[in-house]
Amino acid sequence: MRVAALLTLLGAPLAAQEIAVAPLPPGSVSRDEGLAAMARIHEVLTSPRCANCHVDDGNLPMWSGPSYGPEPRPHGMNVTAGDSRMGAETLPCATCHMADNSPLPHGPPGAPGWRLAPVEMLWFDQSIAEVCAQIGDPDRNGDRSVLQVAEHVAEDDLVHWGWAPGPGRDPAPYSAEELVSFLLRWDAAGGPCPAG
Repeated sequence: MRVAALLTLLGAPLAAQEIAVAPLPPGSVSRDEGLAAMARIHEVLTSPRCANCHVDDGNLPMWSGPSYGPEPRPHGMNVTAGDSRMGAETLPCATCHMADNSPLPHGPPGAPGWRLAPVEMLWFDQSIAEVCAQIGDPDRNGDRSVLQVAEHVAEDDLVHWGWAPGPGRDPAPYSAEELVSFLLRWDAAGGPCPAG
């Protein structure tokens, strides 16, 4: 069994990965290949491991995915992250979400700096066209180029948690390295977005 798979099963966080982020020459990827890369990006970003904390300005983390039942619902225990997106006004996220996953099935997941993503980075319940427009817009992606978004995915431990979510949770599809590759391919294709 691969070490990463074993760590995921045990709920241990993945060690910092060395993920190469090298841009591809503009135009080296066709529009169709770029659209296919965006479909995979959307699949990752709207998976429960990512989208549950990429929510709107209601500041309510979500519980969704196969282990939570057929319908998404707001985080239990009346949790709200407040305008700070980390619970500073209410109950800090770090009260339960430590730097590491709980070893218990469905126990509190953990990673350094646990918090909701900025509201501009809304992915929960968003269409592929909406995510595509957002991910390439510096006003809604943390003032980053697509290359910088790929670097963020490559380097951020909280992002990497999505592939090592602890016992009882399905990881995000693909891998952080593959998501970086999809972002770079999409960017090289000119960042095409599907209609609608």
